Amino acid sequence: MCGFCGSTPSNDTTFVEQAVRKLRHRGPDEQGVTQTPLGAMGHARLSIVDVAASHQPMTDGQHWIVFNGEIYNFQSLRSQLSGPWLTQGDTEVVMRLIMEHGMEAIDALDGMFAFVFFGDEVLLARDAIGIKPLYYIKNDAGMFFASEIKALLDMQGDVCEFPAGHWWSAARGFVRYFHIDDLQWNTSLPSNLPETEYDDLIRSTLRRAVQKRLIADPGIPVGVSLSGGLDSSLITALAREGRDVLDTFVVGMEDSEDVARSQEVADALGTRHHVYVYDFQEMLDVLPQVIYHLESFDAALVRSAIPNYFLARLASQHVKVMLTGEGADEIFGGYEYLSGVTDPQQFQRELWTITTNLHNTNLQRTDRMTMAHSIEGRVPFLDKEMIRLALSLPPELKFHVGGGTEKTLLRRAFAGFLPNGILQRPKQKFSHGTGSRDLLAHYANDQISDKDFAEAQQQYPQAALRSKEELFYYRIFHEQFGERIPSQTVGRTRSVATGELN
Repeated sequence: MCGFCGSTPSNDTTFVEQAVRKLRHRGPDEQGVTQTPLGAMGHARLSIVDVAASHQPMTDGQHWIVFNGEIYNFQSLRSQLSGPWLTQGDTEVVMRLIMEHGMEAIDALDGMFAFVFFGDEVLLARDAIGIKPLYYIKNDAGMFFASEIKALLDMQGDVCEFPAGHWWSAARGFVRYFHIDDLQWNTSLPSNLPETEYDDLIRSTLRRAVQKRLIADPGIPVGVSLSGGLDSSLITALAREGRDVLDTFVVGMEDSEDVARSQEVADALGTRHHVYVYDFQEMLDVLPQVIYHLESFDAALVRSAIPNYFLARLASQHVKVMLTGEGADEIFGGYEYLSGVTDPQQFQRELWTITTNLHNTNLQRTDRMTMAHSIEGRVPFLDKEMIRLALSLPPELKFHVGGGTEKTLLRRAFAGFLPNGILQRPKQKFSHGTGSRDLLAHYANDQISDKDFAEAQQQYPQAALRSKEELFYYRIFHEQFGERIPSQTVGRTRSVATGELN
């Protein structure tokens, strides 16, 4: 994983050099800045694949690219492209794919990515779901782009989020190449298949998604976030297959349920398990760093990011890559509120909505907290093949109206892979399982009076503050960023039905 920045048409490296310094946490292994005929580029690299050669910004002398992400099928794509090859990594594959086939070919990329390509024209792109971030500013001097908002704040203009599933050129503007809506109703699998066929499809697809995300150069350790819930436990079980050693990680407060349950799974699967227990004072101490890296003051997002911050810090002491269970609740319908949806088609539409919004919620949290500690987070449940399968399964089979067990299909498909107590564990929000759910909300209510809150709502109307807890976070956010970050880029997109994060 990496961070990048740049400007076009200006190739003045002053902005780029400053921006790279602000992104160094995303890529501490090496940093590079270059000038090109189309503008300037900068890159901060976290070296995982082709460590020795795939330096960035990358060029063949006539084309340049800065890239953030991982392409899991780069070897098969490489065999279809012409050489000569300068490296063994995925960045050059992306560059040559564009050179030979144009941007219409990027849907062939299996992975997570954001990149900027300079060649005959300037091209920007972001992966289908928005796993990797990309922001930009347009002003009279041109376009400025970066992996995080903080790297753009010295420039004049409005910060905009680059939309997921799109590419851009000056000639064509934004071009959509993927959207959840592309999965039309008529793509649904038949509802009358034998149960074993659904089970086989789910198992084989998720196994492929996990195994491809274990890719790394020899000597680059890969681990798994293991809360002890269904999603992370399944990822752990599949990642453990064929590996002599697998590191797993959990954090929580003293006596938290996640710590106890994750140990049960780790013992059953034989992983090398790492635990970190934190207290309330530590939560307060890291809060400014969490908000700085998260680039959001949204209460639910900040609340859930705090244990993720501790988790990434713990994992960074042992691995460079960590798989997580993000996305399972969205594509398989794991949230408790969905039991109140009374129509299968409405249920399906809600899954589309919350999956589409992930780039502003759980994925923003995952990317920023892992990158804060210079490790790469990978999300097998959000493999495009996995998404297509899960959202094409008949909604009535995923439907759990009236409080039935959520993610029934997922639990059934993996029966026998895990202890039954873990397989049937009900869904919990991450901050619930770690034990830290309501502590900061109570603290903020004690610190902020009703009068202070009402005055703050008047003083900061653009923030649309919804609670004293959110005001508590916003004060830290405002001190760090001022009012340069618009509300639509701070992770505040919500499903109308949920209003909450896991």
